Amino acid sequence: MTPAAPYVRSATDESVATLVLDSPHNRNALSTRLMAELTARLADAAADPEVRAVVLGHTGRVFCAGADLSEATGDDPTVGPRGLVALQRAIVDCPKPVVALVDGHVRAGGLGLVGSCDLAVAGPDSTFAFTESRLGLAPAVISLPLRPKLDPRAAARYYLTGETFDSTEAARIGLVTEAADDSAAALRTVLDAIRLCSPQGLAESKLLANAAVRESFERHTEELVALSAKLFGSEEAQEGMRAFLAKRPARWAR
Repeated sequence: MTPAAPYVRSATDESVATLVLDSPHNRNALSTRLMAELTARLADAAADPEVRAVVLGHTGRVFCAGADLSEATGDDPTVGPRGLVALQRAIVDCPKPVVALVDGHVRAGGLGLVGSCDLAVAGPDSTFAFTESRLGLAPAVISLPLRPKLDPRAAARYYLTGETFDSTEAARIGLVTEAADDSAAALRTVLDAIRLCSPQGLAESKLLANAAVRESFERHTEELVALSAKLFGSEEAQEGMRAFLAKRPARWAR
């Protein structure tokens, strides 16, 4: 039997492990399988003494569409949120810098991946949106890495409205590090600088930079997992997800 194609492709070159989200059938949504593969590839990179940095990229026009809503009807509504918390924490706890390279659309849970990365470079084709409130949900567990980084007024606006914004705005509010016309060139500049740093220096500097993020995980994980599970199990969210999958307006849309 031919093995199934991976949802996360990996390659290492010039001390950089590149992990590429490659699940086009669901726009790189955070399925159980994709999250498990990405967590495993991150562990491989963390354990490789030759790897100095990790790049998280994507194929296609979508970096990540957020949660895989086709899996949102399981018996235990905490499974999905806990899986995403574990993945975000794996990025935060990786001793190597993790750099997101975004040249496409990022929605909902995908913003949690971007926010968990130490650095993020976004190209001109990138767009972002916290779409949860339009589905009867809230950006619960993705707030663990994001609230310490985002401008509070901007977080309030985009959490509440679900509006789409571009890479320039994403840089302004602290979601990404740089909005670049040439994202590949911007990434090379960052990686060239990282290669000049020692493994110990990078690991300890990352711990310092992520102190507030790690505190957020320690203090708020359980309450936000519970909130996410409650919302996904609610009738209002079930209507929102049914409407989304059917490509029709939800009953509350005006």
